[in-house]
Amino acid sequence: MKLKVLSLMALVLSNLGLAQSEFPAAAVETDWEAVEVVIPPSPFQYQVLFVGGEDLVQTGENEAVPAKQWHDFIGFTPLSATDCVDDPNAIGWVSVNHERILADDKIGDGGGMTAFLLGRNPSDDTLYIIPQTLSDGRSGEFFNVDFSNVGETGMNCGGITSVVDGRIWTAEEWFRTDNASIFLDGTGVRDISDYTIKYTEFEMANFQTIEKYQNFNWMVEIDPREAKAIRKQYNWGRQPFEGGAVAVDNRTVYLGADATPGFFTKFVADVAGDFTQGTLYVFKHDAGGDPWVEIDSNDFDKMLEFAAEAVSGGATMFNRLEWVTLDKETGKVYMTETGRDNPASRWADEAAAGAVYAPHHIARAIAQGATGPDDAAYWDYYGRILEFDPATQEVTVFMEGGPYFETSPAVADYPNKHLSNPDGLSILYTNVAGEDKRYLLIQEDLNGTSFGRTPLEYPDDRMCEMYVLDLDIASPTLDDLIRLTQTPRGAEITGAVGTADGKSVLVNSQHPDTSNPFPYNNSLTFAITGFDDSGALETLAAPEFDLDTDEFIIYPNPTERIVYFNQVADVALYDITGRRVAVYRDVRSIDIAGFSTGTYLLKTSEGETKKLLIK
Repeated sequence: MKLKVLSLMALVLSNLGLAQSEFPAAAVETDWEAVEVVIPPSPFQYQVLFVGGEDLVQTGENEAVPAKQWHDFIGFTPLSATDCVDDPNAIGWVSVNHERILADDKIGDGGGMTAFLLGRNPSDDTLYIIPQTLSDGRSGEFFNVDFSNVGETGMNCGGITSVVDGRIWTAEEWFRTDNASIFLDGTGVRDISDYTIKYTEFEMANFQTIEKYQNFNWMVEIDPREAKAIRKQYNWGRQPFEGGAVAVDNRTVYLGADATPGFFTKFVADVAGDFTQGTLYVFKHDAGGDPWVEIDSNDFDKMLEFAAEAVSGGATMFNRLEWVTLDKETGKVYMTETGRDNPASRWADEAAAGAVYAPHHIARAIAQGATGPDDAAYWDYYGRILEFDPATQEVTVFMEGGPYFETSPAVADYPNKHLSNPDGLSILYTNVAGEDKRYLLIQEDLNGTSFGRTPLEYPDDRMCEMYVLDLDIASPTLDDLIRLTQTPRGAEITGAVGTADGKSVLVNSQHPDTSNPFPYNNSLTFAITGFDDSGALETLAAPEFDLDTDEFIIYPNPTERIVYFNQVADVALYDITGRRVAVYRDVRSIDIAGFSTGTYLLKTSEGETKKLLIK
């Protein structure tokens, strides 16, 4: 529920200054005989692993400097049988994208990436960073990924973690159209001289001299073990890439682009594991028979102008295709179509030039009373999750965002679940009590706060949430979503990826409000551990209240560390000494993650009390 609460990680930011007479600051008559509600320890563990601007990364000069900010994609590369690591508890390498554009002499202009080795403590399943010494001599815990050999990197947004072997690609989403746009307001990429591509595996690109801006907006493979770029994937086309997925055949790659129109792309390698040679396609749903239209990846001009080639081939247009993930059990591909409020002007020209609208957009436009997706009246406020089934070769709507509201409802009337602008997407594979389970991890990045994306009272709070969906559920609906967490105020929640052992999910909090307390005023990477605990999963269920009663009822959720109410109320929290420690106005839940264990008294403005025992 998008209420005015902070995340599981965040300290409670109570508005104590607004407390009125019904909530005196101290010396209250605390009714310690009130009904006691026990809040057990969370079955999940929460750890902050990596803080942008604070943790130091090792540069090419083996100098430690603060890491870049705006963490987005997270890649996880599991330890293989051939990896030589001294620590027996090592589980794999983590790669974190930085979407923030900077000009920096030591860690590179543009975007960036940080890599580190993760270990798991066998006694309590906690995670820790393992110091390393790389082959280039760098030593430390966190390593700036060196992109100098590929001409630096752009805004690093989404990416790919191969389900086959954990190979990592970072997506340069920041689509540029001229050199002036890569160095703005004194930051970005300072060297705008022409760039000559050299010594790549791509004959069509080798020794081509291009304008500097054209060397951005590719998928870039990196080596997390050595914290170094391997190659820009010039044969996948230049696009505002966001996400992608490698199929279990280790030949087929599915790609999405964050644009309106965004195109769905497929690359099929000639040889498994070698993505330097193969055939590139763009999806055209109405092609008849095979919906994939080939685009010649041996023609470098066509790779530079991929969107124009897609349009001339009559490709299907989507409204911001962002993250792409693949279910290795079924082969199905899931994509977030994040949406854009009124996309009409964004794709009308491409439609006139031959591209076609995805069928669900035509149907939605008609249902709204618009003449089509190019009608200015057409809206797409919430986006959706799409499914591509290789067996049928069809893209269908897996789950629509929403529900729709013409006017944002007040907190009292706000739905328990509202899916707004899904962005990050991945699948967690775990084993619970001997049963293999697959969970879709859905993360929001709100395009706005209107039309019910947040309650009426909070028009400036983009509180982005993360949901879990059991993929064993047939024909799931919004009711099947389970709210797992949300980030601190102002932050996007993104990058969620499971560790190979199925115990943990790594998540990023990106560009939070700088007024948040440390470390939640920085972009950071945190871990949620315990998904293999059957008891933990049971606690994810949303509370169900008897709405036919006037009694004030509370429901503690130890997993989220949130206390839910059956009605909107003004409440105050007092410690055992009678000191007021927090006041909340017009809320249906409170976040108790920042409170120490102990006994507290929860009091409503109507005088009802509950005793909370936080363990």
